[in-house]
Parts: sequence; C-alpha cells; structure tokens
Amino acid sequence: MSARAKEAKRTEAEGIDDAAMSARAKEARRTEAKGSDDDAIRALVIRLSRPHRSGGEVIERAAIMAAGADSAAVIAWITDHAGIPEGPAAMAPRRGLHGSRLSEGSEAQSKAPLRFVLPAGALV
Repeated sequence: MSARAKEAKRTEAEGIDDAAMSARAKEARRTEAKGSDDDAIRALVIRLSRPHRSGGEVIERAAIMAAGADSAAVIAWITDHAGIPEGPAAMAPRRGLHGSRLSEGSEAQSKAPLRFVLPAGALV
C-alpha cells in the first residue's frame, strides 16, 4: 500500500476530508517557510544595521535595496518589529520671489523614508 493510500485511509478513519487536510498541509508549509524567512530577514537586518544615538539600531533604506533581498518583505519585517521610518531632515525655506517653487521639487522627490530606526532589543 502506498504512502498516499495510507494517508487517505487514516484521514477517512478520522473523518477529515482531503480539502481540509491539504489546507492544513499548506498552512504548515507556510508557517515553516515564514519561520525560515523570518530568520533570514533578521540576519540580513543585523548585518546591515548600525548603532543609533537612541540606543537602538538604524538601517538605511538604500542598504536594504542594495542587498538584493525582497525589500518589501524586509521593510514589512522592520515595521512589524517596532521599526519607525525616519524621513529626511526638514530644510529651511528658501527666500525670494521664487523660493517656494525651488524647494517644492526636493520635498516631492523623497516620499519614501531614508532609514528605519529599531528600538533597543528589537534584534535580540
């Protein structure tokens, strides 16, 4: 008797249908993959981060992008672990007749945070 036939017989005896069993198996695989992805992302963040003056760690967005990893997943992991996006420093307004037009372009360009700050102990 094949392994698949034995599994079908066991699930039939327990009253579990194939759809529920395959859903459980898929969820188990997802959980296992998520755990290994979590460890890989944590290792990447530890490697790319540096100390921040607040006592936590800081990681540059450019470093995440340059690492070649799934940047969206890394950024999601950082925000899930209490990471705070840090924007660019505010610039003093320019003076003169056309000063507001000249400074609008630089503010509109950088909507994405430049770096992320993780609190102390987030990478432990």
